[in-house]
Amino acid sequence: MNKNFADGFIIMKLKRKAYSSLVKWKEESNGSTALLIDGARRVGKSYLAEEFAKNEYETYVLINFSKASKDLKDIFENDLMDLDIFFNKLSLMFGVKLIERKTLFVFDEVQRFPRAREAIKFLVEDGRYDYLETGSLISLKQNVSDIVVPSEEEHIYLHPLDFEEFLWALGDDSTVPLLKDCFMRRQPLGASVHRKILNDFRQYMLVGGMPQVVSEYARTKDFARIDRIKKTILQLYRQDITKYATRYKSKVLAVFDEIPSQLSKKEKKFSISSLGKNAKNRTYEDAFMWLTEGMIINNCFNATDPTVGLNMYLDSASQKCYMLDTGLLVTLAFKDNDYMNNELYKAVLLDKINVNEGMLMENVVAQMLRASGHNLYFYSRHDNENRENNLEIDFLISNGNKICPVEVKSSAYTTHSSLDKFMRKFQGRYGQPYILYGKDISVKDGILHLPLYMAMFL
Repeated sequence: MNKNFADGFIIMKLKRKAYSSLVKWKEESNGSTALLIDGARRVGKSYLAEEFAKNEYETYVLINFSKASKDLKDIFENDLMDLDIFFNKLSLMFGVKLIERKTLFVFDEVQRFPRAREAIKFLVEDGRYDYLETGSLISLKQNVSDIVVPSEEEHIYLHPLDFEEFLWALGDDSTVPLLKDCFMRRQPLGASVHRKILNDFRQYMLVGGMPQVVSEYARTKDFARIDRIKKTILQLYRQDITKYATRYKSKVLAVFDEIPSQLSKKEKKFSISSLGKNAKNRTYEDAFMWLTEGMIINNCFNATDPTVGLNMYLDSASQKCYMLDTGLLVTLAFKDNDYMNNELYKAVLLDKINVNEGMLMENVVAQMLRASGHNLYFYSRHDNENRENNLEIDFLISNGNKICPVEVKSSAYTTHSSLDKFMRKFQGRYGQPYILYGKDISVKDGILHLPLYMAMFL
């Protein structure tokens, strides 16, 4: 397996599903659009872009705008009106022969130089070459305020590695096809197979899906080393907040640091009052928006009417905030503990996950649903006069013209009263109800019970 180095750690070549999206774009666009890979820091955008450039084009020019010289920026500022001169200068500067329709330009970290992103319109219209962009925090106001965002730009979003990609990194190509077959046929896997896959899934929850972390874990299986990498990534996020969230960085940091505490509660809705006695939703709107646009969190909003078109019925003041990556959540939650004192690692690996198990399980389900293309919604109803009417459904997902309720439970759960109330209240309006838990596939009372790792198929 090919390897390179970053920050003192060996990085293995990782197979990503998004690669096929890049190939599809090249074939279908044929130079009529550029493609922007958006995503949080350290999810592998730059690596994916360069692998694609190496494999699919005869030559490529990689321009990293986080390291761009003044001379390079001057070419974009002064020479775009004569593209022959523009391309000649770039060819000379990078020592790359440009071949019409066979050369790819990669604008890496394009948010660092918005002028290059604006130039995409003219470059695509010229038609000689293809253009791929990568960026983080790409939608922040300061990154687009002085440019016209090109309409010739398609987007894809790169998330952390999903469970199947994690298994690929460990050399396992056969498990997920088996799971898919059992899911489609509603057939249990059997105790020994389920136990083995659930153990792999626990490792995925701990490690997470950040490429550098997965690569190190696949190579060493050393949790202490991967924890150090995750702490470095979290520190980079904090540095980005300090650097870019200039007017409200203290609020963004407050929300960011509060996420584990909020998710460890029985009711995981984010309570603004936890940020201060006088904290109000409206004063923290920008903070939540910043973390959302940076793809650092996965927002889950309360849909007040669980019907098709959930976005029309969301209560933006009532939300749950999941971390983009469950492995990072583990490290953020225990950031003040050394690895040897971290009981969570031991609990998860020994199948004794009794420390904040709801926090981890819901977060990993949210992560998997987002990776599958779902926006996140939940349903909550509270009756202060009669608590028996209270109910909360962890997730709502669309399936055709029906909304499917999804509950996340521990293996030891005995009742699902909220789901029962939901099914009675919205009888005839909902699709297949699901419970995701730690046991094998079963169907009880019309509810499809699935092991947590099958959330990827919903």
